[in-house]
Amino acid sequence: MEKLMIDDFTKYKFLSTLKKNESGSKTLFVVHEADMDNNDYKSYIWSLDNVTKEYKQLTGLGKEKNFYFLDDETVLFPSIRDEKDKEKLKNGEEFTQFFKISLNGGEALPCFRIPKIVTSIKPLKDNDYLIKVYENIDKPDISKMDDSEKEKALKELKEEKDYEVLEEIPFWSNGGGYTNKKRSRLYLYNSENGYLEAITEKTWSVGTVHLIDNEEKILFTAADFKGKREIINRAYVYDMKKKEIMDISVEKDFEYFDIYSLEEGKYFVVGSDLKAYGVNENPKFYILDSENKTLECITPELDMSPGNSVGSDCRFGGSGSDSYLTKEGDYYYFVTTRNHNSILNKIDINGKLETVIEEEGTVDGFVVANDEILFSGFRKNDLLEIYSRKEGSDSKVTNLNSFINNKYVGTPEHLSFENDAGITIDGWIIKPKEFEEGKKYPAVFDIHGGPKTAYGSIFFHEMQYWVNEGYAVFFCNPRGSSGKGNSFADIRGKYGTIDYDDLMKFTDVVLEKYDFIDKNRIGVTGGSYGGFMTNWIIGQTDRFAAAASQRSISNWVSKFCTTDIGYFFVEDQIGSTPWNDVDNLWKQSPLKYADKVKTPTLFIHSEEDYRCWYPEGLQMFTALKFFGVESRLCMFRGENHELSRSGKPKHRIRRLKEITEWFDKYLK
Repeated sequence: MEKLMIDDFTKYKFLSTLKKNESGSKTLFVVHEADMDNNDYKSYIWSLDNVTKEYKQLTGLGKEKNFYFLDDETVLFPSIRDEKDKEKLKNGEEFTQFFKISLNGGEALPCFRIPKIVTSIKPLKDNDYLIKVYENIDKPDISKMDDSEKEKALKELKEEKDYEVLEEIPFWSNGGGYTNKKRSRLYLYNSENGYLEAITEKTWSVGTVHLIDNEEKILFTAADFKGKREIINRAYVYDMKKKEIMDISVEKDFEYFDIYSLEEGKYFVVGSDLKAYGVNENPKFYILDSENKTLECITPELDMSPGNSVGSDCRFGGSGSDSYLTKEGDYYYFVTTRNHNSILNKIDINGKLETVIEEEGTVDGFVVANDEILFSGFRKNDLLEIYSRKEGSDSKVTNLNSFINNKYVGTPEHLSFENDAGITIDGWIIKPKEFEEGKKYPAVFDIHGGPKTAYGSIFFHEMQYWVNEGYAVFFCNPRGSSGKGNSFADIRGKYGTIDYDDLMKFTDVVLEKYDFIDKNRIGVTGGSYGGFMTNWIIGQTDRFAAAASQRSISNWVSKFCTTDIGYFFVEDQIGSTPWNDVDNLWKQSPLKYADKVKTPTLFIHSEEDYRCWYPEGLQMFTALKFFGVESRLCMFRGENHELSRSGKPKHRIRRLKEITEWFDKYLK
């Protein structure tokens, strides 16, 4: 088998955004691939015939990241294909140009232009559309100005680019830049006359959206905030004929993941009151009766981690949907994480829950089409492909990543142990390429982010690259991870204690069972929470010969006041604010123990990482330099928290090169 190279991920196809047409005859999806010439990614819409299983590329420009069905045979998608339009957007104008294309092929044709940044669109009737837009509620509406007014307004906006005025938190978001006064807002739009009508209030930020009652009403969730956004939101119904909004919420403090209409005044809800386990609490299912003001839980014993939290660095793009649930017939389908796999479930309005797909691997996206389920996911050592689940068995539908078949891919060996609390911790080890008995090898201990995410046995490019470079790689899911319920995931106030114990015990177990690993040549790395743990570990032990701390947290005090989630996440997870117990925050900060560090450490950070802002890395780097510890910091401009997963291709190569050369220096 050929050796897997550092840049081989640029040849991978990343699948996302599965959607079916109304009849269920076709499933469309997006394929993303690296564009090395422009140091970016290209995205194309592909079509799959659900009967013949033939698939083909539908669009060709490379900028089609999302799409919507206009009807059973026509697709609507946003794209900028005109150089003048690109210049207008660059100069501050806001609009979304939509094109349409037939599922049978042909050229994409301009359809209509909406003078807003549209994030989702739902066709209604008579050329009407329900749209969700992302807008600055204080910014003047340029689309309603004449040419002279528009020229003046654009000039003023250009001058304002040198300033940011902040009046609320979060004032920025990772991957979204500055967010002051920006909201997701609902509008009605008519493509024939260009009429735009706002539905929701300026200060509301809209979440999930569903059409109900023969598309005469809109059911949606939204959070209303000024100054500070809270975690909770509310549920509303908008009557398009009466042009009235009704608040149907019952609980005051509740987070709605999704909501569907059942009958007049009754709704099927998935959400959480966040009371028992805080912001990371797993949701339950409820029946909401808006007339009697009741919210009845129908799954009181349910304890499943929502969504797919099994990590990989070989994804790009999302699901293309704001919804957590997908309704088909009498059932609502949804993905959860169980142990180290993501699985597909269905539930009815009585709370009867069934697992539909639970094999080793993941369900990333899915559609229920007639008598089968089509889903994208990772299986065995494969990259993302589309599979068919029919009559209880799976078959592979696409073969877009056959490239990997000629490369060496190590199979993760499962390794579990029981910790001192009697809890089973799952982990894996991948042996180096061309492994020889009796030979000693260096190793890398890789720690996942979150902390409420999970590792599984699926393909991870960085791990496979290290394996091909002669390293053993081991990794596990300590307490704090997803997949094993609320209690297992709950490490609030315990960061760096029970999770640290699990990680160190796992290292002991690995070294005891796999004596081919040289205990004096082990490196440790991780990003986000994994970066926090890397920082923490080097301040508690010098058992690792080198470390690479990525997008990390080093100081809970600065994390609280500078990041997009810090003002609520830190208090929830660490149990303090800088004003009610700053000593506790400092006690649980890796920076406090920097004077104990002896491990040579590389820091990887992105300048626009607003989840773990780059001063977190700078503080730890400065401390280690101050105390004479070998250290290096590589900061990436134009990147955010997602550098390792969706950063620019050349930046991803440089990141992995930095880490690998650091480990080569100290471990080989």
